[in-house]
Amino acid sequence: MTYTLEPEVIATDVEDGVVLLDQRTGRYFQLNRSGATTLRLLLDGNSPDRAAETLAAGRPEAAGRARTDVRALLESLLKAKLVVCS
Repeated sequence: MTYTLEPEVIATDVEDGVVLLDQRTGRYFQLNRSGATTLRLLLDGNSPDRAAETLAAGRPEAAGRARTDVRALLESLLKAKLVVCS
């Protein structure tokens, strides 16, 4: 399964993360640095579990929380129709 931005969504890097503009609705969404990193990992072809492993690398105690956070962000992005799965 791969994830891509919806064709009408523009991502712009900012100092503390990334801003997504949904051109269909004119709505902006801002992701902090962790959210931006997660989004990039997913868009680069990583599964949610692999993205969580990368985020928690070197901190095994954070693995469970990372999985939960990655899945929650992905669910939000899919629900807002900013990201599609193919």
